Order: sequence, then C-alpha cells, then structure tokens
Amino acid sequence: MNLTKKSGSLVYSTAFGRMCPQCSNPLNACRCSKNKPSVPRSDGIVRISRETKGRRGKGVTVITGVPLNSVELEKLGRQLKQRCGTGGTVKDGTIEIQGDHRDLLLSELEKLGWVVKKAGG
Repeated sequence: MNLTKKSGSLVYSTAFGRMCPQCSNPLNACRCSKNKPSVPRSDGIVRISRETKGRRGKGVTVITGVPLNSVELEKLGRQLKQRCGTGGTVKDGTIEIQGDHRDLLLSELEKLGWVVKKAGG
C-alpha cells in the first residue's frame, strides 16, 4: 500500500472539528492551505465602486474582482495607494482606498491590462 495516499482519512473529530483531508490536521491548524496562495474567483472584470456604509459618511473607493493571490494583491494595493497619494487597506480580497478616486484608478488599472468597469451609481 502506498504510504503517501490514505484511503480512509479522518474527516471530522469531536475534539477538533473539521479535519484537513491532505495533512490530517484540524482546519485551523492546516499546513496545506497556507502553502498554496489562494486566488479569489472572478469573472475577469475588475469593478470599482464608491462606498460610505459603516464609515461615518467618509467615502472610500473599493476595487473588487482582481484575480490575484493575497501577496500580489497587497503589492497592487500599495501601488494604487501611492498613485492616489492616500491611505487604504487590502482585506477580504478587496482593495479599499480612502477618498473618491474612481476615474484615476480606472485609467491606472486599464494601463496594467485589466478589464475595468465602474460599479454602482
């Protein structure tokens, strides 16, 4: 029997909850998922919108749908924040840049070769 392939691996444990099928560790301590950079699913269109919800009326430009892993998304976010001259953050697969910079970011992302659309009103 091949030792690298387990035929009856543990899927759930009452002590730890869900288990990873590859490394047989609990999902919160899984070594497999940390090695692979995850790329969010996208339809190939990068969308730029403006949001104020939950920010006490302060507007931010939100960029979603960029099919990059977290490391590359951080680099792109840093580049776009420097271009706008403002702050921002990258979280949950989206880039948030302080202020309304939709037109500037639209042209910058098109220069980088992305298909970009304005979303929202």
